[in-house]
Amino acid sequence: MATNDNISEYLIAPRPSRTGLTRGVTGTDQNGDKIDLNVVEERPLTIYLNAQEIVTAMTIGDYPEYLALGFLRNQGMLDDSETVTRVDYDDELSVVVVRTKSKTTFEDKLQKKTRTSGCAVGTVFGDMMDGLDQVKLPDVRTRTSDLYTLAAKINRTPSLYLQAGAIHGTVLCQGDRPLVYMEDVGRHNAVDKIAGWMFSQKVSADDKILYTTGRLTSEMVIKTALMGIPVLASRSGFTAWGVEIAQQVGLTLIGRMKGQRFVCLSGEERLLRDADPQSVPDEPRKSGRKGHK
Repeated sequence: MATNDNISEYLIAPRPSRTGLTRGVTGTDQNGDKIDLNVVEERPLTIYLNAQEIVTAMTIGDYPEYLALGFLRNQGMLDDSETVTRVDYDDELSVVVVRTKSKTTFEDKLQKKTRTSGCAVGTVFGDMMDGLDQVKLPDVRTRTSDLYTLAAKINRTPSLYLQAGAIHGTVLCQGDRPLVYMEDVGRHNAVDKIAGWMFSQKVSADDKILYTTGRLTSEMVIKTALMGIPVLASRSGFTAWGVEIAQQVGLTLIGRMKGQRFVCLSGEERLLRDADPQSVPDEPRKSGRKGHK
């Protein structure tokens, strides 16, 4: 059951009751009975870098400035040396403009687009692997007790997912504390919002954990690595390319994290198993998944 007990730990927590994030609709259930429910709103947001239009993303509409900054940061269009002078958001036009001190031109990069496996049609410009060979993630140990604690806290946090579903959540964590919880229709958007917050607040990634409700795909692994975060965990499963890239860059990758159980496919040597799984409340296994231990 969701509670408000741990909301005070967050620097940014979900706001499921915020106006405009959901819309009430009426339908019928399997018996033909009337049913009222809330569904997630999605709307276009066009991102500009100075005078250049970059992309139009489908999003729930919260934290547009962080989404724009994070998208540009994760696309390699903003780096730590760049000075952002202003970020202007026009709610009526659904446009956000990121302005920088120096001139920027990315015509060549914009010519090459890669559709990713992210929900809501994620898009990556240029070479997805750009910069990965230069990534040096910190060699940090991760306590399994922290992972169990984080999963329990995050799963109890009131969220748009619990209220309406059809959405992904991504949480920036430190030790056993969840710091920033972002949600969106696409997990890539939720990650970009985290990246934008970190960029604007100049937050170090060295001792952070990224927790996501979505699949551990190549895109998720690449974005996490390029953000400099050494640990990525999820309730969901993996893709083979995601695992391969995590092993290549030295990212600790943990999936299928439910109750007592999880699977580590990269970074086992960096796990500090300081918690007895039997002391953790378990979740019932789904039928047809008996082969997964």
